[in-house]
Amino acid sequence: MLLHLRLQVKNKLALNLLFTANGISGFAQGISMLAIPWYFANDTPYFNKAYGLITIGVLFFGLYAGTLVDKYSRKANFLGNSLVCGFLLLTIAGVGYYLNGLNDLLVVAVFGITMFNYNIHYPTLYAFGQEISAVEDYAKVNSNIEIVGQSTSILSGGIAAVMLEGVTINLPIIDYSIVINSWNIWEIFLLNAGTYFLAASLILFIKYQPIPKHAQHPKTFDRIKVGFTYLRQHPKLLIFGIFSYSVFAMLLVEIHAVLPAYVDKHLHENGSVFAIADGIYALGALCAGLFVNKVFTATSTQRAVIILTAITAAIFIWAFAAKSVLVIYLVSLILGFTNAGIRVLRLTYLFKQIPNQLMGRVNSIFNMLNILVRSLFIFLFSFPFFNFDNQIIWAFLIMALFLLLSALVLMFNTKQSIEK
Repeated sequence: MLLHLRLQVKNKLALNLLFTANGISGFAQGISMLAIPWYFANDTPYFNKAYGLITIGVLFFGLYAGTLVDKYSRKANFLGNSLVCGFLLLTIAGVGYYLNGLNDLLVVAVFGITMFNYNIHYPTLYAFGQEISAVEDYAKVNSNIEIVGQSTSILSGGIAAVMLEGVTINLPIIDYSIVINSWNIWEIFLLNAGTYFLAASLILFIKYQPIPKHAQHPKTFDRIKVGFTYLRQHPKLLIFGIFSYSVFAMLLVEIHAVLPAYVDKHLHENGSVFAIADGIYALGALCAGLFVNKVFTATSTQRAVIILTAITAAIFIWAFAAKSVLVIYLVSLILGFTNAGIRVLRLTYLFKQIPNQLMGRVNSIFNMLNILVRSLFIFLFSFPFFNFDNQIIWAFLIMALFLLLSALVLMFNTKQSIEK
């Protein structure tokens, strides 16, 4: 009993350090991933094509990343990932300072580095959380991951708005104004590099006792094959895993490939609106982390995901039909709740269904299929049609139709599961 209590305390401390390191690195990542799409807001087709190519590269990397998550210590994965990304961004920021400017290719490279980072970072984060948590704590752990992550996103969204456009604060009582100038893109990258190193220093202090043993497979192909075999044996889980990711896929397409052009060419607003919308999205996601399990306490996970997917489709139709900053803020708020809510519910469900030693590989397969879907939409929205005038609004309608289709597939899958 005493040994079990000590194990719980040690793992709780490990989780707290993990959440803190994740929040610190996520803060500056959020600023960079907002700054880069807005940097290319006047050349959306170029960025969308680059984004599509990066996504294809991530598609092939994702499967291999899953094997790394399951093969090595989750702590080692976090540490190595943070240090590598930190050194790469530090180098690119150094070039920017030296030349007083950056080539577009280097700016896109930072976006690509962060995308590749996500494919190790998040599967490791979730597998680590599952590994050092008891089954009855899965929902709480996933909610806490969401709360910490989105709290830092709210902060990064607000700071990004200042960094992208600058701000002047007038103090009429003392007849004084505080002027904060906008940041250069390489200055933002330097901040991002620094947070990677800070996160790595926290990860060094993590001490934990792994609960399950990892299954070892000497060959990479054999490790990948195990994940596919498991899902082939559980087809209902495969369908749920694929289509419950639909909102997340459309979220990334919306934020990086649609929203910058929508704000610029449809709303005719500046980068602060884009950044504030992301901060409001994070507020909605924070609410999901706090309340989604309570809201759907009497609803099955599958049905809750269907409801949230349908709501997302409806708000995308609203964005298509409207022309208002207030509307896009409300859409962002609801999207934050629906996407994060689905993530918390889906992860808790998958934690209970998938053995920890397979979590990295199975999640990498879901990620791979999700990336493929995102690639198709990103390349579609890079066509000149969507860059002319305000025709980017049609992207919202297309994404809404895809989400409605996904909700129908999930509904049919749920019905089949109940019948069996």
